[in-house]
Amino acid sequence: MPASSEFVALCQAQVALLTQALGATLSVVYLTEEFVEGQEAKLIPVVAFPEQTVLWQEKDSLALLPDAIERLNNVPRLLSAAPQDSLTPQKSDVGGGDREGRRGRNGHTLVQQRQIVLPLIHEGVVMGLLVTNRKDRPWNEQEKMEIERIAHTMAIACILDQRSQWLSQQFSQQQRLQTQQNDLLHNLLHQLRNPLTALRTFGKLLLKRLQLEDANRDIASNILRESDRIQELLQQFDGVVDMTVNHRVSLPAFPELVSVDSKTAVESVTEPPSENKPLLLLPETGLMGVESLAPCSVTQVLEPLITSAMAIAQERNLKLKADIPSNLPLVRANAKALREVFSNLIDNALKYTPSEGIIYIQAGLERQFPHGRWQGVGVSDTGPGIPPQDLERLFERHYRGVQANTSIPGTGLGLAIARDLVRQMQGEIEVFSPSIHSADGVVGATFIVWLPES
Repeated sequence: MPASSEFVALCQAQVALLTQALGATLSVVYLTEEFVEGQEAKLIPVVAFPEQTVLWQEKDSLALLPDAIERLNNVPRLLSAAPQDSLTPQKSDVGGGDREGRRGRNGHTLVQQRQIVLPLIHEGVVMGLLVTNRKDRPWNEQEKMEIERIAHTMAIACILDQRSQWLSQQFSQQQRLQTQQNDLLHNLLHQLRNPLTALRTFGKLLLKRLQLEDANRDIASNILRESDRIQELLQQFDGVVDMTVNHRVSLPAFPELVSVDSKTAVESVTEPPSENKPLLLLPETGLMGVESLAPCSVTQVLEPLITSAMAIAQERNLKLKADIPSNLPLVRANAKALREVFSNLIDNALKYTPSEGIIYIQAGLERQFPHGRWQGVGVSDTGPGIPPQDLERLFERHYRGVQANTSIPGTGLGLAIARDLVRQMQGEIEVFSPSIHSADGVVGATFIVWLPES
């Protein structure tokens, strides 16, 4: 795990203390690279004074360290990349005592007369090394104890830094999962509204056709009453989901991290933002990706949707025209996903078209691409149209543009779900406003779904 800028700053302060207060002429703080089983770990310098003295020597580095280091648990393996110049004892400095060492209070201190090598250890785990050297005079006992306290401070800071980063990552992951769950709930709630609307409409039509003395009127009335109740519950559920999102604790920005690698001692990096594309929900398939694409009949997908849409249009005093040619070529798609796409587009057309308006569903559109022929299905309306400033953001989740200021209900999810599903089926969706069928000053809008022929 990379070291944070705060940890590096603390190490720099401790190295400055060694230099200014104790007269160290060379000090280097190393951290071990993240352990990978089966691979030899390396020590990477994160702070050095003076910086230009840090030179790497990959071979025979163990021979440069005191013999006692081999007694440390796992340390010989961790020191294979120790820098030669910084750890090589000078005979003129150490004289006949160049192999003499002592154990500190923690049992792991390795000291030469003028060079001290201290592992940064916490709970038996070696996280790095502190190497310091003084050329003009040996270290006395009090100075050695002070250096041990500095190494202990660095070890505690290192483990706290790693735990802090781990907790931040866990918290960030939890937030991403919570966001995905909220998106899934919003998708599910939105997709429940379309069949519920159709169910209520059929109930109303049935109630109108039954005579007052018909015993089945009570059944139809019960259907409407329970449908209204379900709609109320969905609205309450939607409100609870929105409240959860609005009151969620936001995660502070990650601190700047310092990459620990073998190419550079200290390098600032920024963590790339994660793009969490929400999963989609399809009836009977659970979480969606579009799990399989197969030859699909557009006619079979549209027929039941048009039947429901005509009933809703009749109730709302709208005209619905459908032009579905026979023997349309099959397209490569997922039938359930395609049903959700058309359902959302038709629902929007019904919702935004005023009384006595017209909704036009046209299949059989064709487009030739270098890699094959595509089939298109258009859904047009004679509603208020889409302002130019809203077109660019029309497919964003929860974006409603100018419609957010009207009394027309909506969540801003239908078009976002439709576009994501179409893209997962390797198709395209286009929007035109004014509508391609607009006339006599009527603006309207047209959405065309393009899919490759099977």
